[in-house]
Amino acid sequence: MSTTERSGLRSWLRPALPDFPAQVTDPGQRRAIKVELVLVFGITLGLSGARSLLSLMDSLLRPVPLAQQQAQLNVPRAAASLLDLLQQLLNAAQLIGWGGLGLYLLWRAGVKLRDLGLDRRSPRFDTLVTIGIAAVIGIPGLGLYFLSYHLGFSLAVQPSTLDSSWWRPIALTASAFGNAFAEEVLVVGYLLTRLRQLGVRENASLLGAAVLRGSYHLYQGFGGFAGNLVMGLVFGRVWQRTNRLWPLVAAHTLFDIVSFVGYSLLKGHVSWLP
Repeated sequence: MSTTERSGLRSWLRPALPDFPAQVTDPGQRRAIKVELVLVFGITLGLSGARSLLSLMDSLLRPVPLAQQQAQLNVPRAAASLLDLLQQLLNAAQLIGWGGLGLYLLWRAGVKLRDLGLDRRSPRFDTLVTIGIAAVIGIPGLGLYFLSYHLGFSLAVQPSTLDSSWWRPIALTASAFGNAFAEEVLVVGYLLTRLRQLGVRENASLLGAAVLRGSYHLYQGFGGFAGNLVMGLVFGRVWQRTNRLWPLVAAHTLFDIVSFVGYSLLKGHVSWLP
């Protein structure tokens, strides 16, 4: 690697100096932001992280090894097919609502969607970043999961146990977008912006957000935590450098569509799938 290439890599790995939002110095406003953070994550992904930790502890206490236990993601929620579809769509709507809550609170504080990178001003750049993230994270992430699973550090994750109803691809795609929108808006756009307002250093914010992302995947085992921790570091740094959130949402949606829909189509036809 040349000197110029090493310099470029170091520049990318360093956080950009943000020009928004302004740091909040008023003690009352700072206290309000901290309370808001506790409330938002106390009813959304922070609560999911606590539940995932308890789920992992329960799995570890069982006499069966982790690799012989299952973690099921998209499961049937009703006996009647139409009711099941509506339940699946409502679950996706709840996730989108979580992300919408974060956006609304930032908007009330004067942060525009454009500031977060949720506008349409650079579609070509967003597309290139999406492809780049998919290449860097997608295949290695799957490889890390299978390695962790075969080493006994992860549960057998089943992305979907839905039957072959005509609406299954629709429900799984909605679930993929809901997960991606909630996670990227809350854990990247919302959380990192609020931490900037509190004056938290960019690297500390990045690590905290990545640990949070990993925490609500603990139910999958240690591999789920590690893989999503790395994903959080990459996604968070990309946003800190570009302030573009759409590529993260798009790449995450693509990951989950491939996992959810691909698994449902290949299950029973490929022997190495758990």
